[in-house]
Amino acid sequence: MITAITGIKGSRFRRAAAVTVTAGAVLATGALTAAPAQAVTKPSIVAAGGFVMNNATGKSLYTKAADTKRSTGSTTKIMTAKVVLSQSNLNLDAKVTIQKAYSDYIVANTASSAHLIVGDKVTVRQLLYGLMLPSGCDAAYALADKFGTGSTRAARVKSFIGKMNSTAKTLGLTNTKFDSFDGIGNGNNYSTPRDLTKLASNVMKNATFKTVVKTKSYKAKTITKTGSTRTMAAWTNTNTLLSSYSGTIGVKTGSGPEAKYCLVFAATRNGKTVIGTVLASSSVTQRSTDATKLLNYGFATIG
Repeated sequence: MITAITGIKGSRFRRAAAVTVTAGAVLATGALTAAPAQAVTKPSIVAAGGFVMNNATGKSLYTKAADTKRSTGSTTKIMTAKVVLSQSNLNLDAKVTIQKAYSDYIVANTASSAHLIVGDKVTVRQLLYGLMLPSGCDAAYALADKFGTGSTRAARVKSFIGKMNSTAKTLGLTNTKFDSFDGIGNGNNYSTPRDLTKLASNVMKNATFKTVVKTKSYKAKTITKTGSTRTMAAWTNTNTLLSSYSGTIGVKTGSGPEAKYCLVFAATRNGKTVIGTVLASSSVTQRSTDATKLLNYGFATIG
């Protein structure tokens, strides 16, 4: 490393190099106190955009088109959860009755689903699991309908999306806009790797969110129309890093025709947390490969 010989004039350095000295003598002179660190090679990823930061300090560790606006797919649901968890006097055990409109929406959009059953009463907590693990657009709709304000469902949904955008502004996400509660946008639903990472870092401070997104599988017990208990089929987390990358603590996958394959990810090792995002990767497998490369690089960089 250049820093190891800073201040040593060329002639002195050449003379020193010609003389064999013991390791002890070298250490005694203070000329060399440690082996030079190996440079960490910046990884190459397939994703069109990427960003990684040290979660504790917010320091950027990796960027690739980090501020380029792109479709976000279901990583949008991170903001859906953020808005819900930011409600004053939130009761996670409050029950929401599943409406036919939520089911119809899934069918009409061929959307990812938590397979919620019309007429069942589901708690807000359960809806958050349904939102973040199987990426249920029906759960997203139910939450938007519950926590938006207005006399009609359309008004409530519009209100909820408004809350998503105002929250983005409050968090300083200047390259982010939402026109949907789940990522199935109408051409005006976008963010950037940097903004999504900042959003995830913020909401990971919430204990409920953190618990939900690191859960691999969850079985909800709902209340049916007749008052009996229904045990839903297990919801499996779409984030495969939870199984493949030691220390993974979240966060959320996303995909779509325009978004391609996205992943907001976070892992903790040796007390340090690296958090980041890849947008527009080429496949489910590749987005995980990209994220793994960036996590490895992030940990190697922060030491």
